[in-house]
Amino acid sequence: MIFKLDDDRVVFPSPELADPDGLLAIGGDLSPERLILAYKNGIFPWFSEGDPICWYAPKERCVIFPERIVVSKSMSRLIKENKFKVTYDQAFQEVIENCAKIGRKDQDGTWITGDMLEAYVELHRRGHAHSVEVWLEDKLVGGLYGIHLNEVFCGESMFSKVSNASKLALISLCRTKQFKLIDCQLPNDHLMSLGAEMISNKEYHTYL
Repeated sequence: MIFKLDDDRVVFPSPELADPDGLLAIGGDLSPERLILAYKNGIFPWFSEGDPICWYAPKERCVIFPERIVVSKSMSRLIKENKFKVTYDQAFQEVIENCAKIGRKDQDGTWITGDMLEAYVELHRRGHAHSVEVWLEDKLVGGLYGIHLNEVFCGESMFSKVSNASKLALISLCRTKQFKLIDCQLPNDHLMSLGAEMISNKEYHTYL
């Protein structure tokens, strides 16, 4: 059953009521209050330009436990070379804008709509959304952004303009030792090669 959210009330149905594909509800808005409530309940927005806002709560989550992230020998060498500079929260809007521009395999366009970009920039202003930036010769070449909740980092998107830049951003985030869990939401081959694993929604909520 898919629920229609009330535009005037910031509430969500129980994530346990989501469809098998994770779709829980449609509608509502992208206000900071609604977005933070969503993330606190293991729910996130995912939709395309022109579609209604769709809210998902997958039955299983793709996550990375920071201490288990896989760092290949080639990545270890790259990190030791100190070729790249990594910063935090220095160019949040640039990161999300680049994530919106990067093409995705088997996807037409981007799911980071103009409204969504504005919403997450506002969350950043309020201290909820954060970014990792990777620089090469003072040029932004990679990064990621997401939401920080307690000891969980809810990753939203990443981008690379040069090989391994987004991978370096993720490894650097894991090595900050701020988080017990990096939420990657949905699995893909790239994440699984870095040591991502699937856990139940119930277990995910214990970390939230």
